[in-house]
Amino acid sequence: MHQTRRTVTLGLLAALGGALLSPLRALAARNQGAFEAKSAVDAMRALGMSGAAESKDIEIRAPDIAENGAVVPIDITSNIPGTTSISVFIEKNPFPYTGTFDFTAGAVPFVHLRAKVGESTPVRVVVAAGGKFYTTAKEVKVTIGGCGG
Repeated sequence: MHQTRRTVTLGLLAALGGALLSPLRALAARNQGAFEAKSAVDAMRALGMSGAAESKDIEIRAPDIAENGAVVPIDITSNIPGTTSISVFIEKNPFPYTGTFDFTAGAVPFVHLRAKVGESTPVRVVVAAGGKFYTTAKEVKVTIGGCGG
């Protein structure tokens, strides 16, 4: 009896774990083209974000010069009303699409992340709000060995 209860419990836990992972697999499949894209333009196209309008209502706070490109802190705030998502692209990385962060109504559209930046590059952000896309970029210079190279 004890062995049967353990088997049933483990079976239920495995089924629950599989059910929780299924939405993550679906999300990854939805963005697969964006994650595999070799340019930010191609990744934005795969996500349906082509033609995003430039906006000064998106703030990107990142160092102008990053001495360690392995861990670059980036803070993003959208001041666009009705923001539903913030997507990040590091243009010169081998795979520029970093990810998309979704927001529910009433949530503060703010993202803090630490990203690997392989070389000096623009960090591009695309915000979805009101069925439209808005974008801005900030150049981040990565030094070699911290000597400005």
